[in-house]
Amino acid sequence: MPKLVRLYIQNVLIGFALSAVFVAALLYTNVGNLWHLVSTSDMGWIAVLMLFMFNGIVFAGVQFSLVVMRMGKKDDTPKGGKRQPIVTGEPARVRVDAGR
Repeated sequence: MPKLVRLYIQNVLIGFALSAVFVAALLYTNVGNLWHLVSTSDMGWIAVLMLFMFNGIVFAGVQFSLVVMRMGKKDDTPKGGKRQPIVTGEPARVRVDAGR
């Protein structure tokens, strides 16, 4: 299996594990009375499944993007210039509309 595919699968699994922890924390702390809503409804498990899946997609994407962005090589070459403004000494034309 190519290294990039293995890296992607690992980070997706990490993202979904983080999602499971996040949803469990939401239910445990009863944010917005969520535990009561889920536990008293006969279709509450669908809400928990949707929370887990959609948060898993987000967390997996963020996890993978962080890892990919950290893979870059450090560029130690000089960047050139001192990044100071150049003073030309020429006056700038400013148009002023005369009004009453």
